[in-house]
Amino acid sequence: MNKIPFGPTYDEMYDLDKIDPEIREKANKAKENEFDHMNLFNITWKDENNEVRKIVLPKELTGVDANIVVLIGKHFPSGSHKVGAAYSTLIEGCVDKEIIPGEHTILGPSTGNFGIGVSYICNLMGYDAIVIMPDNMSKERYERIKKYGAKLDLTPGTESDVILTLERTYELKSNPINKSLAQFELFPNYRFHRHVTGNSSIDAVKGIGNGRIACFTCAPGSAGTIAAGDKIKEVFPEVKIAALEPYECSTLTNGGRGQHRIEGIGDKMCTLIHNVLNTDFVVLIEDEDCVKGLKVIHDGSDTLIKCGVKKEIAYSMKDLFGVSGICNIIGAIKMAKHLKLGPDENVVTIATDGFDRYDSVLKDLDNRYLETADFVLERWKKDVFDNANVENISDYRKEDKKEQLFAQKEKDWLPFGYSKEYIDSMRKLEFWDNEYAKIKIYDKKIKEMRSID
Repeated sequence: MNKIPFGPTYDEMYDLDKIDPEIREKANKAKENEFDHMNLFNITWKDENNEVRKIVLPKELTGVDANIVVLIGKHFPSGSHKVGAAYSTLIEGCVDKEIIPGEHTILGPSTGNFGIGVSYICNLMGYDAIVIMPDNMSKERYERIKKYGAKLDLTPGTESDVILTLERTYELKSNPINKSLAQFELFPNYRFHRHVTGNSSIDAVKGIGNGRIACFTCAPGSAGTIAAGDKIKEVFPEVKIAALEPYECSTLTNGGRGQHRIEGIGDKMCTLIHNVLNTDFVVLIEDEDCVKGLKVIHDGSDTLIKCGVKKEIAYSMKDLFGVSGICNIIGAIKMAKHLKLGPDENVVTIATDGFDRYDSVLKDLDNRYLETADFVLERWKKDVFDNANVENISDYRKEDKKEQLFAQKEKDWLPFGYSKEYIDSMRKLEFWDNEYAKIKIYDKKIKEMRSID
């Protein structure tokens, strides 16, 4: 058996002070070479000072009284927080001795960022990888995956056709040398976000407003990130968790399964790892608003300054967000209005990645409009942010709505071999708490294997 480099525990990804100081020093130096395996210890929301990387959006942008706090994911190795779920899924397979280096090839079903994360982690840990994803995503995603050395296996469609990638993954899994990091159904993804993203979100609001979280908004792709809400509810029981989905692909709202432009979300399913018990609201976001909003923030710094945003803040935001990050921000604004939140209250959301993989998306936008001059961006800023309304927000706290989501989950996952009894077991919070509790077991295993390595 070949040796592989073992990285951090769940606790170490959340709290950098729990990492040996010598390892932290090596990890900081490794940032100069993204292919240094010590970058495994840079999988975190925190900076070198163990502070959460975040931005409190200017109210001149959001138009609401509440504080909208966005965790910034672009600083993760590979440029997206999805690398955390990829690493967690691979490392659990390693310590369970279900994934053997030199023997197994890793499969990464994805619409982009998770696939990039899989290819990157496999590069650092010495595994061959195949990323299965739709053939109509942004070209920057394909280029990044190939840069990290993974092979691409493309299926027809866009981010709305992820079920086709699942079907292809199941085909490839029939060969025993292939092991899937199945983000939509394996619980390391859930554990990473409940522990690392959830606790980091709680830390992010310290010293802001009342120091509590009134609402957490997140657009599910795999529904890993929204698991942060489970941890937040432990600390702030009053928090409302809002799942966002494209207006054009309203699967959780009414079973709709259309095409849309918000890469990485709205994947025509209720994923297996989505704890719908803690989903309080489902909000529809129009895809064109997200792309226009990205254009405003990336190319419209002068427009934002004209609207009252401080110059240094306007320019600092240019590269912080991708399309799904703008979706999450719009959802946060809508929920702040819907819940009538005041200046002392906080809404937390996530920017999965940065602008670096969306240049082609804005070029496409420019080609679709006759002009995008400053006066157009001013109008888009008002339409997308200032005038974000409270329409298309559905309350999912009632029993009939929970049943609707469980019915969708059964429809999506019974064909992949999961039993109704297993899905029914997810109707109790005990199921989710037991899955989360396994981080203690895995942290112990990782430390033991790391000491041998």
